[in-house]
Amino acid sequence: MTSLLGLSTYAYFWRMSDRVPSPMSLDDAMRDAAAQGVDLFQICDHLPLDTASDERLASIRGLAASLGLTLEVGTRGTAPAHLARWLHIALALGATLVRSMWSSGDDLPSAAETERRLREALPAYEAAGVMLALETYEVVPTAELVTVVAAIGSPSLGICLDPANTVANLEHPSDVVEACLPYVVNWHVKDADFTRSPGWVGFQYTGVPIGTGRIDHDAVRAAIAPEVRGINRVIEFWLPWQDATVGATGDPAQTTTRTEAAWTTQTIEYTRSKES
Repeated sequence: MTSLLGLSTYAYFWRMSDRVPSPMSLDDAMRDAAAQGVDLFQICDHLPLDTASDERLASIRGLAASLGLTLEVGTRGTAPAHLARWLHIALALGATLVRSMWSSGDDLPSAAETERRLREALPAYEAAGVMLALETYEVVPTAELVTVVAAIGSPSLGICLDPANTVANLEHPSDVVEACLPYVVNWHVKDADFTRSPGWVGFQYTGVPIGTGRIDHDAVRAAIAPEVRGINRVIEFWLPWQDATVGATGDPAQTTTRTEAAWTTQTIEYTRSKES
């Protein structure tokens, strides 16, 4: 099975942000991803897609095709009407995976309600051949997520594995990987580490260059066997905003965007170096 290597819009978080001069558009980011030589682009939590016209969706699909990019999409929440909208978006873009999350904003349904919602939404996904991947993250214990996914047992429901997220819920990344293993259909690739806060009171948990933090990339890869199982690998970052003192330019926006671009290249090279 084919395992594609791709970039998420989260790898362009700052470069697409209004916090920087002349932010990248979605089309700009897709062109940059193609120039990096990846095969996949995951448009994740990109709010304009929520209300995009069919004409705009067709334009995005056309651009992706011209660039040789496979598309995936990402949203948050499990409300059936919302998931139906995102199935429409996925089909319009030619995407076969929708990443979502158990909760959306202030909406944190119970396990029973989440299961009910998913059972209502999933038949349409199954008929369309689109996978719904619920991401591991700290708001919902991994055991609950796995229990719901296993209970439903749909071929169109799986887990988007991000073992960095659940550290905030005091879950060890290796435990999360082991629990999710049978259901993983997508992998968010990034690294993170702890640093002491100023004054030595508390810690900060932020993104770091891949291979330098707490996430054991080799162990995750060996466990989920992405090439064997056809699990796409999607690169994203938790890059903190860079203070002016970090770069020689003295311009935080320029320093941050340059760092983000460097992390992109570095992470692609690192991930490819692990390919068998």
